[in-house]
Amino acid sequence: MKAQTEQDTCQTINVVDVAIVGGAMAGATLALGLRKLAKDLRRPLKIALIEAHRPDDNHPGFDARSIAVAHGSIFELNRLGIWPKIAHLGTPIENIHISDRGHFGMTELNADDFYLKHLGQVIELEQVGKVLFKQIADTDIELYCPAKLASVEAQANAQLLTLDDGTQLSTSLLVAADGVNSKVRQAFKQPLEQVDFDQVAVIANVEVANEKTGKAHENWAFERFTDSGPLAILPMAKSKGVNRVSLVWALRPDDAERLLSVPKAEFLAELQQAFGYRAGQFTGIGERHSYPLLLSHMPRPIYHRTVFIGNAAQTLHPIAGQGFNLGLRDLVSLLEVLKQTIESETVDELDLGSAQVTHQYLQSREADRSTTMTNIEFLVRGFSNDYWPLVAGRSLALRLLSWLPPLKTPIARSAMGWRS
Repeated sequence: MKAQTEQDTCQTINVVDVAIVGGAMAGATLALGLRKLAKDLRRPLKIALIEAHRPDDNHPGFDARSIAVAHGSIFELNRLGIWPKIAHLGTPIENIHISDRGHFGMTELNADDFYLKHLGQVIELEQVGKVLFKQIADTDIELYCPAKLASVEAQANAQLLTLDDGTQLSTSLLVAADGVNSKVRQAFKQPLEQVDFDQVAVIANVEVANEKTGKAHENWAFERFTDSGPLAILPMAKSKGVNRVSLVWALRPDDAERLLSVPKAEFLAELQQAFGYRAGQFTGIGERHSYPLLLSHMPRPIYHRTVFIGNAAQTLHPIAGQGFNLGLRDLVSLLEVLKQTIESETVDELDLGSAQVTHQYLQSREADRSTTMTNIEFLVRGFSNDYWPLVAGRSLALRLLSWLPPLKTPIARSAMGWRS
């Protein structure tokens, strides 16, 4: 383990092996994964996590949104020892209904068909954030929170971080998990490519009633394609006895702006008209939020002694709900690269930020990132318009999935986050 050093000004620099900037889902999960890796390999690792917001203080990464955690992602979270701590917060997705509004195309994915209990689970980020930070507090991970990155200086054998309170850290490996507006990426002037889909996502938690069963969703998730973009409904756990679902509605910017300001009753009426009654009667709605829908990605999510993961490396359109799941595979790949490095080097020779490590990480992520982003863009372009050849083709494709069940297997594997 490296010892602490001092500058001529007597400013103590804390020397760590890995520093993670950003403590939302990706960063917090990585920190806990690194701690488990060090324990499993019985090798000392000094880990620092830098986060600007406490999870109970309007944390933008642990807000009121819900996310779908795919079956494959749950497997990885179990391996990291994290899922058992948050499993009680999950609502299973047992079935997915996919339809094309105004056209004949529709199909279903059912967990029973694959001999599974569920295809994934829905978790509320606000609740998960508190659990993850409680886990971090029970370890020797050095948590700097609330703290912001003021500057970062690339050095030959380290990255030197200065926080807004003057604290300085020197790290062999810097991990940027600080979101689409990554301060680390901006500091290093690394390029970010973006595709603007000219859509805005309106998100909210919606109260729902079903007169036939008395249940809100029976663990169904829905993806309904409209000419303005996809409309997704995810099952949620009850709150104070009220049935709820999570809404993600992709709209044209002017429609989104209007629907954010209309009375709740008017919003619910338009939502019901756009979606139908498969999920029941929409009876109430919580606070509405919105964000522009872009496909953002770094062509090379690495830099000198630095790797970028999660939304700092790429941000996806919410269609198919793959954003968090792709980001989780980023950090799982990074952990595997670091595991191989630790196993092959002695303590004195260990350099977790070497060019070999960062380039091995880059190579491990190229195929998955490229395939996932290409598929997402294809879905958005193919299902967000009324060009009749595309309408006929996509409707036929959805029907073929229903008529020929074996065709569902690769679709289901992808939806569940499994990769070869």
